[in-house]
Amino acid sequence: MKVGIIGLPQSGKKTLFTVLTGTRIPEGSQLAKPLPGTADILDPRFDRLVAMYEPKKQQPARIDFVLLPKMEKETISKGSIFQDIADMDAICLVVRAFEDEAIFHVDGHVDGVRDAEMVCSELIIHDQIFVEKRLERLEITLKKIKDEDQKKEFALLQRMQTHLEEEKPLRLFDISDEEEALIRSYPLITRKEMLLVLNTGETEIGSASIPEPIQTRCEKDQMQALCICAGMEAEIALLDDAEEKTAFLEDLGIAEPALGLLTRAALKALGRISFFTVGKDEVRQWLVRKDAPAPKAAGVIHSDLERGFIRAEVIKYDELMALGSEAEVKKAGKLSVNGKDYKVEDGDILNIRFKV
Repeated sequence: MKVGIIGLPQSGKKTLFTVLTGTRIPEGSQLAKPLPGTADILDPRFDRLVAMYEPKKQQPARIDFVLLPKMEKETISKGSIFQDIADMDAICLVVRAFEDEAIFHVDGHVDGVRDAEMVCSELIIHDQIFVEKRLERLEITLKKIKDEDQKKEFALLQRMQTHLEEEKPLRLFDISDEEEALIRSYPLITRKEMLLVLNTGETEIGSASIPEPIQTRCEKDQMQALCICAGMEAEIALLDDAEEKTAFLEDLGIAEPALGLLTRAALKALGRISFFTVGKDEVRQWLVRKDAPAPKAAGVIHSDLERGFIRAEVIKYDELMALGSEAEVKKAGKLSVNGKDYKVEDGDILNIRFKV
């Protein structure tokens, strides 16, 4: 699961990437190729479970972020940036909203609405060009050979072309499982889920809001939008003492650090939920696709658990916290035993019974 971070020059992409992954990027360095990094998912439920069980080991789930080369005329014209984006599972667009005379803007002045619209339009144009070229090739082929699958693909791409001409991303385009198989390998960028991060200034911390045109665009195009001050978050991230970090965040009015906001939003975009395994040896957080059946969740832990799945013993996180211990959960009859059809829910605490 990879989330690609994109944006125009001087938007704060590198700073946000550092906040999320801890990867230090030398000042003034030019990014020629994608830079991968990994972030622990901040989840207060995991922290409370660790405090309750005091395990020998603890392992939060992690998510991959990839910093992509900046979107400039050169990378757009060459198409290299789009090749990089096509390899991602979701996209995080960073839009500059902070004023700083020491940091230039390629268009002369800061305008988050303009920048967001420009990038979104470029992504749609990329998919339009790809669809048009593919239609041209199919049309030539179909004149020579009447292939049923290619005829279906041609009709599907024609519908996609009309959709894109209306300046709508393909994640809003309805597609059947059969049609999905026809285009699965195609680098259609606007089919990917997308987050938009408005990188605000320090004076706006706690009071920043998404401009109405951007909010309207995000709602229309099914994008999540967040306000983050990456510069200040980067300074706080340098602090070693956890209590000092917490105090700084509280003083600034930052209810939740960027890492928590972004990782949760990324999980939603990727269609993933968390479940937990607990015990004195280890408390661990796992990720699985939303609505996955219990055997699939078991397979995330180990393939043997999926292969030999018998049942899943499930404790609901809220009930464990309310009752205080597993013993009290069982005493209250709140531990449920579920078979292969059970769909794992966010926050479930699982104990998998299996035999191989």
